[in-house]
Amino acid sequence: QPSELWKETGRWQQYGKELVRLRDRHDRDFCLGPTHEEVVTDLVRKEIRSYRQLPINLYQIQTKFRDEIRPRFGVMRGREFIMKDAYSFDANLDGAKINYQKMYDAYCAIFTRLGLQFRPVEADTGLIGGASSHEFMVLAKTGEEAIIACTTCQYAANVERAPCAGGERTTPVGRGGDAIVSTSTVLSMEKVKTPGQKSVEEVSAFLKVSPQQLIKTLIYLADDKPVAVLVRGDHQVNEIKLRKALNAAFVTLASANEIVKLTGAPCGFSGPIGLSGIEIIGDHAIHGATDMVIGANEADTHYIHLNIDRDVQVARYADLRNAQEGDPCPQCGKPVFIDRGIEVGHVFLLGSKYSKEMKATFLDEKGEEQLFEMGCYGIGISRIMAASIEQNYDDKGIVWPAAMAPFVFHLVPVQDQSEQVMGIAKQIYADLMAKGMSVLFDDRQERPGVKFHDADLLGAPYQIVIGEKNLKQGFIEVKERKTGVATRISVEQAIEHLFQLSVSSQQKANG
Repeated sequence: QPSELWKETGRWQQYGKELVRLRDRHDRDFCLGPTHEEVVTDLVRKEIRSYRQLPINLYQIQTKFRDEIRPRFGVMRGREFIMKDAYSFDANLDGAKINYQKMYDAYCAIFTRLGLQFRPVEADTGLIGGASSHEFMVLAKTGEEAIIACTTCQYAANVERAPCAGGERTTPVGRGGDAIVSTSTVLSMEKVKTPGQKSVEEVSAFLKVSPQQLIKTLIYLADDKPVAVLVRGDHQVNEIKLRKALNAAFVTLASANEIVKLTGAPCGFSGPIGLSGIEIIGDHAIHGATDMVIGANEADTHYIHLNIDRDVQVARYADLRNAQEGDPCPQCGKPVFIDRGIEVGHVFLLGSKYSKEMKATFLDEKGEEQLFEMGCYGIGISRIMAASIEQNYDDKGIVWPAAMAPFVFHLVPVQDQSEQVMGIAKQIYADLMAKGMSVLFDDRQERPGVKFHDADLLGAPYQIVIGEKNLKQGFIEVKERKTGVATRISVEQAIEHLFQLSVSSQQKANG
């Protein structure tokens, strides 16, 4: 993709190191496409001129490229992957919302049909941008993403997106974590030595207080400008929320050398008192906090009995932390829990973000130029395979859902030297193939144990076992991989029975 298109939207600079950049022999800059908003918007602005040509939805199935800092887990997170993506263009925002909902519903139907346990969650729009978005998460213990979900209602959100309620701290916490009396609000701030105690755990243990009574001061660079971020000791800074609160393109933690230069103290002892020329921003959970512990900007030193409103000049408060288990649900107020998931799809309501930046317009009924209202939608095809395996397996191997299985049937003749066994196996294979069934025929000259082991490992929904002993009685055996239940059926009825199994599996997948 030519750099000129990416420079129109500003993403040539904003996308960061994940964008694979290259230069051709004529010294022109290009990138390998990680996503296609710019290219598709350019196509539409050249080809679509009238409202009569709208709405339109363009899609492709294609290879994407991202220079991931840590490619891992096979096809789960690679630098090259296959993706279905689509881009909708509407004449107005109402139409864009309708297309967004249609694609949301279609994705739910697709993932349901594929036999996946998934959950749509509210998500940050990230580098794609736009007004809102939803991720589709396959629930799995090995998932990279943390999901906040309500114990009562249907609310769910990526931990990066989930809002945290303000004003949660109403009672000061005393030594050992017990509530303390209000007289603590008049205790004078006191400087104490904490030799070698840097982490929250170390400091709280040394001073015999709970982690909730500590305030962490983290020094960030927001577009290269330093800012001090205050959060409670048991909370974690959410850098996406921080970036939005500061209206910054990038936020990064300051280096150890930068922290010493800005605060005069090594890492682990930073605090807001005495900082010069640095904005101080606090999370809602520390607003009004009393009798707290905080770094003193001196090596091996902290303050105790700090009252945030009395002792610190906080410029403003914002939602700056990750939601965590037990927090109140933003919709119903009941406790939330944390699950883990693998992102396999994402839908974005872009609005006019790209059409405005790229001056992509059409003529409305009055002949006046209007900006396209856009949406974009993606499914990670190669990742779905890995996500399904993470959710569907046992100690023997993969258990493929029928709709996604590379083969519905795994044909296993166990006495391959027998002419009768191989003759029936070949006939069943030919008949199933003629009916359009997908069959893996294990015609290797291997021991039965090896074949059964490999059949379980590969995980086709049904195994067709053909052996001499059963054939003498006119039967073959069909074993369901998921349940392990084996059923004997007559050779004469085998093809019809297997065909109906396949049809039934598809009907279940289709709901």
